[in-house]
Amino acid sequence: MGFKKKAPESRISPQASARVYSRHNSERYSERAAQRRRHRTIKKGVLYGLIVVLVGAVSAAGLWISSVMGRLNDPSLITQGLLATLVDSDVTSEPFYMLLLGTDGRPGEDTYRSDTIVLTRVDPQNKQVTLVSIPRDTMVQIDGYGTQKINAAHAYGGPEGVVKAVNELCGVQISHYAEVSFDGMQQLVDALGGVEVDVPDRIDDPKAGDVVIEPGLQTLNGEEALAFCRSRAFADGDFTRMRHQRIFIAALAKKVLESTDAATIVPLVNSLSDMVVTDLSVTDIVALANAMRGMDTDAIWSANVPSTTAMVDGVSYVIADEEELAAMMERVDAGEDPQGPQTSDITGESSTIGDLTNNTAEDFSNGTDTAVDNNGDGVIDENDSSYSASN
Repeated sequence: MGFKKKAPESRISPQASARVYSRHNSERYSERAAQRRRHRTIKKGVLYGLIVVLVGAVSAAGLWISSVMGRLNDPSLITQGLLATLVDSDVTSEPFYMLLLGTDGRPGEDTYRSDTIVLTRVDPQNKQVTLVSIPRDTMVQIDGYGTQKINAAHAYGGPEGVVKAVNELCGVQISHYAEVSFDGMQQLVDALGGVEVDVPDRIDDPKAGDVVIEPGLQTLNGEEALAFCRSRAFADGDFTRMRHQRIFIAALAKKVLESTDAATIVPLVNSLSDMVVTDLSVTDIVALANAMRGMDTDAIWSANVPSTTAMVDGVSYVIADEEELAAMMERVDAGEDPQGPQTSDITGESSTIGDLTNNTAEDFSNGTDTAVDNNGDGVIDENDSSYSASN
């Protein structure tokens, strides 16, 4: 039987082996340690970079919002007194009243009058809006100034004064306020690229603007829109002008709601902040626009304050009929058809924005205005939102 020889044992001493092992591992360890340090350095650099970008973005967003809010909520108009007068509301979940004002203010002027006064009820859940025009010559009592026309309330008491006057006149509690000057309105329309309006009457009034507007569906630029909303050259003067203003407000709402989305609403709000003053926040405006998207603007209810005209101490006033106004506002407050007048009268009928665009100033003056076939069945009857027994 043969025997296998054992392999010779290593002649390297334990001390030498340890030196080789240590030297080899030390080199590998140093290399890996260096790699780990490089990786940690890269990760830290990326993290720090992300933090810097994030902080920069948040800071920029904060500065933008602060800038926009500073212009939208101009403290010279949106005062603590006004905010204390307005009542709280959730603009996306419950009906609320908002006062819309068009003023004749010019840059640098501290006091001026309100040329357009529209009390607006907004119901975001049902996507329904009611516009009630208040004639600028309406007689009211202003604290410290006695009997005045309501358009003077802004000059004497600012936005707070107007809100208080409208609250008392109409028996409501206004939650929000928005004001735009003539110049601001013109800039706003041009910033939107024009607004499509179904014009019911020919406008040729040098006092309102150096333009002539023919009837029909068309896109108005800023100058034309301003003339459309300012002209009083009609048989019933200011009442036709108020109808035109309500038509334009509806057209403007349609333009904004249909042409904005998540990507365009932010630049729009930025543009608005240069032209409109309001107590609403950026968040409120965006949320409200989203809530009202899809609204049928032709179905917006329309009316003006039931009233007559009279001379008082040699001054011409519009005198609100308190009983008829109270009854109409009860319907408005309930979200119902206001059945209010569209011209100088104390009684009215159902009317929507669609009705206003389909009747001329002459129709309203002569009492020959007709309702619109809202439901498209070819018949104007009680199934149409703008139908009344007088049609």
